[in-house]
Amino acid sequence: MKLQHLGLIVAALAFTPQSHAEGWLDSLKSMLGMEVKTQAEAEKPAMPNVSDMIASVSSTLGVSDSQATGGLASIFNYAKGNLSSEQFGSLTDSLPGLGGLLGAVPDISNMASEGGLGGLMDKAANYSDSLKAVNEVKKQFEALGLKPEMIMQYVNAAKAYLDTEQGQQIKATLMQGLSKLSA
Repeated sequence: MKLQHLGLIVAALAFTPQSHAEGWLDSLKSMLGMEVKTQAEAEKPAMPNVSDMIASVSSTLGVSDSQATGGLASIFNYAKGNLSSEQFGSLTDSLPGLGGLLGAVPDISNMASEGGLGGLMDKAANYSDSLKAVNEVKKQFEALGLKPEMIMQYVNAAKAYLDTEQGQQIKATLMQGLSKLSA
């Protein structure tokens, strides 16, 4: 008896107008409470997030996850200093995990550059907030075992990760915060 009912339901679904729009199998799945994703939903790219960004940067630049985390934290922390609280708040809202990422900024409180260009940067940083911020990012990268020349590679890798329809606004806000760094 149950088999006859099921056969009747399947036959009815096959000839309903809705079945031609969705496909009778999708209609049957809907009736049975099974999830049915449309093709557009199945092809919809994931929203940008910090975890995926870290993995992308690590893979792209050939660095460890901890170096990718610390480097991105340094870059976003620098951007935070150059954006209004509203702008950075929208960035944090748009990029899940960003608030936690900032906790990974390398501690450079006991780090001093010795002589040479590093020593000159330390002295110049005393006279310019902009130079001080750039010098801090440089030291943070050094604390991670990374060369300061990699800062722009990190910026470019972050931009590439955010180069999606969903990431455009995040990328624009981030680049606004990094404008003094890349100038």
